[in-house]
Amino acid sequence: MENEPNKNELMKRFDLQIEGKTAVLDYVEQGDRVLVFTHTFVPPDLRGRNLAAILTRFALEDARRQGKKVVPQCSYVAVFMERNKEYADLLA
Repeated sequence: MENEPNKNELMKRFDLQIEGKTAVLDYVEQGDRVLVFTHTFVPPDLRGRNLAAILTRFALEDARRQGKKVVPQCSYVAVFMERNKEYADLLA
């Protein structure tokens, strides 16, 4: 992997740069304590590399470090959280 995930607070997204392309997980803040994960996108030629899972795990760990809860509005994040019960405590 070329780069590690990054939190881009200005653009309200988590991103991962690979081969000159960007995979993203967008979010909005809902008050001081809740993050709403709204959309995940991986460029078509980068799919199948587990990048969405890497971004989602990074974003959930970031929320945990900040003491925030998560609303998984994005269907990918919702399924990820359902399958990975260690993040159940983060559900808003």
